Amino acid sequence: MTSGSFLDLRHVRKQFANGFTALADINLGIAKGEFVCFLGPSGCGKTTLLRIIAGLEVQTAGEVWQGGRDISRLPPAERDYGIVFQSYALFPNLSIADNVAYGLVNRKVPRAEIAQKVSDLIKLVGLPGSEKKYPAQLSGGQQQRIALARALATSPSLLLLDEPLSALDALERVRLRSEIRALQQTLGVTTIMVTHDQEEALSVADRIVVMNHGVIEQVGTPIDIYREPASPFVADFVGKVNVLPARVAGGELLVGALRLPAEGADREARVYLRPEDVLARPIAEGDPHVFEASIEKIEFLGSYCHVHVATPALQPHRLTVYLSLNYLSEASLAVGSALKLKLLPERIKVF
Repeated sequence: MTSGSFLDLRHVRKQFANGFTALADINLGIAKGEFVCFLGPSGCGKTTLLRIIAGLEVQTAGEVWQGGRDISRLPPAERDYGIVFQSYALFPNLSIADNVAYGLVNRKVPRAEIAQKVSDLIKLVGLPGSEKKYPAQLSGGQQQRIALARALATSPSLLLLDEPLSALDALERVRLRSEIRALQQTLGVTTIMVTHDQEEALSVADRIVVMNHGVIEQVGTPIDIYREPASPFVADFVGKVNVLPARVAGGELLVGALRLPAEGADREARVYLRPEDVLARPIAEGDPHVFEASIEKIEFLGSYCHVHVATPALQPHRLTVYLSLNYLSEASLAVGSALKLKLLPERIKVF
């Protein structure tokens, strides 16, 4: 088992009867108490991997170890986890209290103990007094909180969350994701969440597993994934990015008319640059990384704007930069305005 891992996936592979390979040689260790997000586009294999951990899907090859125990072939009922689905999956004919108590009743826990545990969990998820209500009387966010309470009722050592927020509206998603993170930190339960929402993963995870076409592209902390992407796919999928054709020649990186220091053999390349890594503010004269640009389009996004600019230095390519609304207003910038921009060469990723 990987040193320090509570959950260990070893050479996990999943191939379906039609020949489609959903997962190819997945190796991953997750520490006890860690919050990990499986992040990737639809069809990348993240939900299949979660279902294999849960025993709801059987891997074609490889092993799953949890707490030092090989659970690779155990049925779901013999594995130690709680799970929350996207669709809430509450029993509509049972009260909220009975929904939360369901797993405890099946385990023949004494009635008084069940009542106390149910009461504590419903308070923990912020819905005290709702015990006698039915799922249809609750909002989507409230139902998902009850689904979370039910998953935690048996005190599992592993919590699995399969896109638990994707059916909720934007405000409820933001509110509930912070509550899930706070709850996970309070309980210390090892948690895996599947999501295709990069902002969701960046905001809650200790580590992110970025997946694409059945393989792991990168594993790292949110800041590592964002700042040091290991591949063009990760750079493009996580956050917004400008992608520009470039060339390395004679120890320089040639990006349009701009010349930046570079190492390695001469080659064609692509430059990945985050919008916030292009600065628009008073800049010292003679700075070699400064260029003139004109504003083509402004997308208002509240406290900041996406500003699309054209520049002779990078023709025919455009850049998107982030500018504060205050900066735009103070400088009286509008479509057609000229401005000076500066690249941060240390933030450029070259692939």
